[in-house]
Amino acid sequence: MRAADVLCAQLDCGSAVAVVEVDWFGEGSGHIWADVFDCQGNERHLSQCGISSWSRAACSHKDDTGVICNGSSVAFHEGRVRLSGGSECQGEVEIYFRQDWRRVLLDSWSLSEASVLCRQLGCGSVLNYRSSPSTTEHKHMCVTGFSCSGSEAHLGNCSSAQPVSCSSGEQLYITCSDSVRLVNGGSRCAGRVEVLHDGQWGTVCHNDWDMKDAAVVCRELHCGKPVDAPQFGHFGPGSGPIWMVYVRCRGSESTLKDCWSLGRGESYCGHGGDAGVTCSGENVRLTAGPHRCSGRVEVFYGGSWSTVCDADFDQQDAEVVCRELDCGIPVEVLGSAAFGRGEGQVWTEELQCRGNESEIYFCPTTSSLKHSDCSHYNDVGLICTGHTEARLVNGSDSCSGRVELQYLSEWGTVCAVGWDMRAADVLCAQLDCGSAVAVVEVDWFGEGSGHIWADVFDCQGNETHLSQCGISSWSRAACSHKHDAGVICNGSSVAFHEGRVRLSGGSECQGEVEIYFRQDWRRVLLDSWSLSEASVLCRQLGCGSVLNYRSSPSTTEHKHMCVTGFSCSGSEAHLGNCSSAQPVNCSSGEQLYITCSGKQHNTY
Repeated sequence: MRAADVLCAQLDCGSAVAVVEVDWFGEGSGHIWADVFDCQGNERHLSQCGISSWSRAACSHKDDTGVICNGSSVAFHEGRVRLSGGSECQGEVEIYFRQDWRRVLLDSWSLSEASVLCRQLGCGSVLNYRSSPSTTEHKHMCVTGFSCSGSEAHLGNCSSAQPVSCSSGEQLYITCSDSVRLVNGGSRCAGRVEVLHDGQWGTVCHNDWDMKDAAVVCRELHCGKPVDAPQFGHFGPGSGPIWMVYVRCRGSESTLKDCWSLGRGESYCGHGGDAGVTCSGENVRLTAGPHRCSGRVEVFYGGSWSTVCDADFDQQDAEVVCRELDCGIPVEVLGSAAFGRGEGQVWTEELQCRGNESEIYFCPTTSSLKHSDCSHYNDVGLICTGHTEARLVNGSDSCSGRVELQYLSEWGTVCAVGWDMRAADVLCAQLDCGSAVAVVEVDWFGEGSGHIWADVFDCQGNETHLSQCGISSWSRAACSHKHDAGVICNGSSVAFHEGRVRLSGGSECQGEVEIYFRQDWRRVLLDSWSLSEASVLCRQLGCGSVLNYRSSPSTTEHKHMCVTGFSCSGSEAHLGNCSSAQPVNCSSGEQLYITCSGKQHNTY
């Protein structure tokens, strides 16, 4: 869509409405350009975008791309949305897509897409999205595949969707806050109070504004209990009409519009007196556990806390609860009142989370058929990891240093025994520091203090956050701060030369192997070296395949430490992607000499 926006601007056709596939405008002929345009979207000409190349073999004219700009008559309705079967801000979602109104499927839908949709409708923030209660098949094709960041003005600015059969998934039903929203507070449950009236959002005057009024707003937005009802424009001045002044809620009303007020308030109040609300935001909690990230699951519903039946709660539900509470990922779901029997009601709904929701409030629910057999003897419990933040400390910048993780607001170190290059790659990605260059021991960044976390992260290496990795535990007794792990990411200045290789005493593709390791050039020892490591080294040098590797004919002791311990699969791009090596005395083994087949040249 960003490249399409630039193209539309270049052609004086406005901005892009959609990127479409070949069934729209047919197949072209002749050349297929092997360029990828890396546009930001604000350029005025494609020549201003960065360009990278890929293989033409990956594409055919069956993949020719098309674009619809908003300057086209085709785009008059394209991308417009409407809700049916409900009200102006609640109902089954339909989008005008490829010249017809089509229902949207629930799969791949998240809070980001829902926020964009409510914004596009002018309906405030998201209250809920779920599968449509209607089971009628839509007569046309449906649409799926939207992927939004959440900041877009309309769904057409998100990545392209695709038409699919309506029978391939559940259709989407959404509820937006058509009467009230909270703005400029940093979350959907705190901010300046704004009310929608006659199609226009306006503010509420703080005269007589109190906790009873705040309670109604929190209830309407499903944001838990009121914490504060700030006055005097605490969340900044709004704009537009001041729709309500001298609001007097009893506290039991379902919406703010049900409360008495004197009406418009410009003659009583300026926007410097706009009312605000801070809600607890709590929809779920864990109680009776050893810390706030483990315990009996309780949900806030109808003004009180209820327990959840173990038959109505699964791993996907657990993932959402741990995420909502900033408690990392689930370790274990426990039934049979493992954290004691609760009091009050057992919740009469069954959660049907997909696992990617930010709060359980956004999970679909159904009336449980199982809860009739449930009592507090069946209260479900949950243990979450509690890991929430990560950092690298004591390095030259934020992308190198000793690994520290935050657990229940306490920071601690990680033992090198439970840490490898794949976990380091994930941590570097999480910190926006690229990929890992090296996992190093305590002599690099020093010993930490305090807690040593007893977790081993079982990462594949392609995750973007440590919370996505499996976790297993081991005994803290096996480790001390003398084994604290450190990581160098390629986003660090320390990594400028780290992991580079060169050959000496021979030719460009033949010689004694040296690697820049821990800020110095070091010879590599032959021990533990195999064809896998040799293949990676020749590839890294751009020298083709391995012809031979052996001990160096030179017997001169290298003036610095040597390196050993590489272990590669053979498919890595460079030695830095293999398991971590170790510095050793050069006298402890023979030094490595390698012969590669030579520089490879592409011919066309």
